[in-house]
Amino acid sequence: MTRQRALIVDDEPDIRELLEITLGRMKLDTRSARNVKEAREWLAKEPFDLCLTDMRLPDGTGLELVQHILLRHPQVPVAMITAYGSLDTAINALKAGAFDFLTKPVDLGRLRELVAAALRLRSADGEELPVDSRLLGDSPPMKAMRKQILKLARSQAPVYISGESGSGKELVARLIHEQGSRGDQPFIPVNCGAIPTELMESEFFGHKKGSFTGAIEDKQGLFQAANGGTLFLDEVADLPLPMQVKLLRAIQEKAVRAVGGQQELIVDVRILCATHKDLAGEVAAGRFRQDLYYRLNVIELRVPALRERREDIALLAGIMLKRLAEGTGLSPAKLDDDALEKLKSYRFPGNVRELENMLERAYTLCEDDRITTSDLRLADSVPISENGEANLAQIDNLEDYLEAIERKLIMQALEETRWNRTAAAQRLGLSFRSMRYRLKKLGID
Repeated sequence: MTRQRALIVDDEPDIRELLEITLGRMKLDTRSARNVKEAREWLAKEPFDLCLTDMRLPDGTGLELVQHILLRHPQVPVAMITAYGSLDTAINALKAGAFDFLTKPVDLGRLRELVAAALRLRSADGEELPVDSRLLGDSPPMKAMRKQILKLARSQAPVYISGESGSGKELVARLIHEQGSRGDQPFIPVNCGAIPTELMESEFFGHKKGSFTGAIEDKQGLFQAANGGTLFLDEVADLPLPMQVKLLRAIQEKAVRAVGGQQELIVDVRILCATHKDLAGEVAAGRFRQDLYYRLNVIELRVPALRERREDIALLAGIMLKRLAEGTGLSPAKLDDDALEKLKSYRFPGNVRELENMLERAYTLCEDDRITTSDLRLADSVPISENGEANLAQIDNLEDYLEAIERKLIMQALEETRWNRTAAAQRLGLSFRSMRYRLKKLGID
């Protein structure tokens, strides 16, 4: 069996020797280069499964080598070695396409983890990855996003997933995780807006028994649960500023300390995050730390809104209706032509989630397994024109219209916070008392 091979690029003999010995013990053959020129010569002569390169080299930079490998040998994962504390350099390397980075002095445990992850990714090259049945659509925006997901899955870089509510940001995060080197490790999603402020530190980092009232036993935090895998921070813009500071430190140090604990625990976690808010706008308004923003937003992936890919609506609707029929054991229903055209012209502020809810309701109401425009009840879905204005032609009663808007927004806030009423009230800028009144008025249980 052919041994896997790594290229080590560093102008310091001691570092090269340390890396050669460590990788040799991992049963890898190694080749060493002192500069960019020698590295390019090795790459031209032999195939490699991994490259480790220093940032500063006598005749150039590690970034130049990363770009060369991406262009000439895109299947080879590259990890950058940087000086301690040079996070800006590491982030630039990730943006340039590096798989991951290490800081000097090199932590051998971290090195072995990185090499193992890179080789798992390399061994999957050449396998045909099917289009995931959960990420449907043949429109140009969806085809482009699927390609981006495959590319991001090859990296360990933090990714900021932007997009409107209901567009499928968590699904995108899950696919990046599953198709990468951490796919067999935990994927831990957390809605940052649904955690009470006073419990955040304990939820993220865990706590020790007796560290506060109610701490009757040791508890593992989200970082510990995601160790080796991916932590997905949904609605990250909702984190309060004090928690943002602690999160930034955990990401930078790759270590956490439980509430009431004395020792830090090293954690190996890839961070993916999302929010429906404009995160750059939150930074400008002083509600989100700029340093954390730059640490999380190494690469941005935007999920298109449903109205930007209207050609996918027919496909999505057909598959959703088929699933509904399979779930109920009843015969499948079909959209008539007028109903489909109405869906294609609708703005869908709630995106794919709203389409699914609309079709479930229509499937229940329709007769003779045929869904008509009246079954869609688009008037209940807050009619909006293409320019974002209310469509007066479809409004019969102002009070009913306003109540429909209120109901829609409250339901959306409840769904996004997993029916945590306190968090939903905060999302809407309401007191809990006011939220309780509105739930009772609208008959929402």
